[in-house]
Amino acid sequence: MQRVCGFRIAPILASHDQSGHTEAMSQRQMSELRAGKGVARWSVGLWLPHSLLFVAALGWWWTVAGVGHMGSSAMATMSFAAFLLAWVAMMAAMMLPAILPVVRLYALAVVRGAAAPVGVFVGGYLVVWSAVGIPAYFLWRRLNGPLAEASPWAARFAGAVAIGASVYQLTPLKSLCLRHCRSPLAFFLHHGRNLDRPVGAALAGGRHGVYCLGCCWMLMALLVALGTMSLGWMIALAVLILLEKAAPFGDVLARVAAAGLLVLGAALVLYPALIGNIV
Repeated sequence: MQRVCGFRIAPILASHDQSGHTEAMSQRQMSELRAGKGVARWSVGLWLPHSLLFVAALGWWWTVAGVGHMGSSAMATMSFAAFLLAWVAMMAAMMLPAILPVVRLYALAVVRGAAAPVGVFVGGYLVVWSAVGIPAYFLWRRLNGPLAEASPWAARFAGAVAIGASVYQLTPLKSLCLRHCRSPLAFFLHHGRNLDRPVGAALAGGRHGVYCLGCCWMLMALLVALGTMSLGWMIALAVLILLEKAAPFGDVLARVAAAGLLVLGAALVLYPALIGNIV
């Protein structure tokens, strides 16, 4: 029988749906629970969601308490290191809730001693998003001043990015990446080798980060084009990303979002003065 993360596929198929939620327990799992082995696995469903959500909450708190209260002059002089730190906090806040199903499944392998610690996998995931902060920094430096001044060209650029994001929402690549993000089991079937080694676990986390980036990169480009540190847009895009991946109506929502982004983009291109009202 095929194995993923050091345990058999069949019991996981019986106990997990696409979102990674626990359903009915098999006889074998019940016997493990009575023997004490299943207790640790069951506890993963209790502490892991709270841990990831706590880290995400810290990211939101840091963003609101730190960057959210910066004046425009302080923002303009933000160093590369300070921006990257803020970016990582933002990505933790926005993205960690959406990867909970895949991390929960990975944690089951950790409990069995078949994978490196969860932090290694999540660290590999965050490295990908941290790297994205490098080009985001230079784009932000170019746009920060013009956006603060409600420059027409900056508004039209943001509108063009919104239109590009709208088109990307409907592409096969977006759909492919979303399928991988929605099915943790399918992801580990393809990328579940050498998870017991830290390098293998970090690489798997990085690969999942790449799929996640494939889902969301145009939305993140839009976030930068609209000012990067805008809390309102951060919250809106974080909710969209989470629901696209986790909700049963995710495909419908992606198409609705595409329509909304198209309207936003067209409005900014045709009426650039609107930028002052939305950033």
